[in-house]
Amino acid sequence: MSKKRVLSCIQPTGEIHLGNYFGAVKNWAAIQDVYDCFYGVVDLHAMTMSYDPKELKDNSMQMIAELIACGIDPEKSILFIQSLVPQHTELAWIFNCVASYGELSRMTQFKDKSEQIESNSKNQFISAGLFTYPVLQAADILIYKANFVPVGRDQVQHLELSRNIAVRFNRQFKEFFPEPKPLLTDVPKLASLADPSKKMSKSFGERHYVSMFEGENSIRKKIRSAVTDTGDSQGDEMSPGVQNLFNLIKACEKNSEFNSLMNDYKAGNLRYKDLKEVTADALVELTEPIRKKKEELMADKTYIEKLARTLSEKAASIARETVAGVRKLTGLPGLT
Repeated sequence: MSKKRVLSCIQPTGEIHLGNYFGAVKNWAAIQDVYDCFYGVVDLHAMTMSYDPKELKDNSMQMIAELIACGIDPEKSILFIQSLVPQHTELAWIFNCVASYGELSRMTQFKDKSEQIESNSKNQFISAGLFTYPVLQAADILIYKANFVPVGRDQVQHLELSRNIAVRFNRQFKEFFPEPKPLLTDVPKLASLADPSKKMSKSFGERHYVSMFEGENSIRKKIRSAVTDTGDSQGDEMSPGVQNLFNLIKACEKNSEFNSLMNDYKAGNLRYKDLKEVTADALVELTEPIRKKKEELMADKTYIEKLARTLSEKAASIARETVAGVRKLTGLPGLT
């Protein structure tokens, strides 16, 4: 039997950090032998928020190198840059005519990002692309007829829109698209190092996250300054900052160190200095070979750009077939 198909994507909005890696990319690498995997760098989605054009292109090419460094094997998976497969946007327009305004208006991420723009930005422009990008997201998934999409529970709403669009298209025209299902995985809850009440995110600033490509000194400095007790814990409950460091150690699969420190914590003997030292050691051990692999790949940027285009053409050859079928079903003339 042929393998089931999986698709997942990441925006090129800066370096992959620990939250991205443990929340998605590590799992992407782990399932490459089980599924037929498609992984996209979605630069068109990154345009929905304020951005620098040169940085967008550089970040997109760099993201290809970062994903390979993190374990995505181009021989096993199809890795692509979204804008190099223009069929995504063509299918998105057709899906715009299948999706409903009401569905899009209920998307919580549009509301969240709109509020973020209004509260944190001097330029309070909210693009129509931010409103309709879930339709492009549906096109990203359905153009490859993906069976599964690895998602966190907070992303299931957008996948439901993709399922609704597939069902409505199939009903209106002909059975053509599979209904993609969520591939839910256990994702460690990693919080900001500077404010454990928030999730780890680049949007809060450099003190709040650790990149997969930081040097050892920078990692150790951030962990040393990580917030532990905030005074918010009640009774015997572990404080969010301490819990976050334990979560990092566990995510790095340092089980013996985790158990030893947890025993110290339960006995009331835990020293935060020891907890932070073990956390830093685990992160340096994890990231060092990944950082070096990226440096090797980025030593020749021309090679990376050529590789990105070659890999994207693999995706485009499949996308063209899908769009040709969609054109035929929806009454649009064929391109050949």
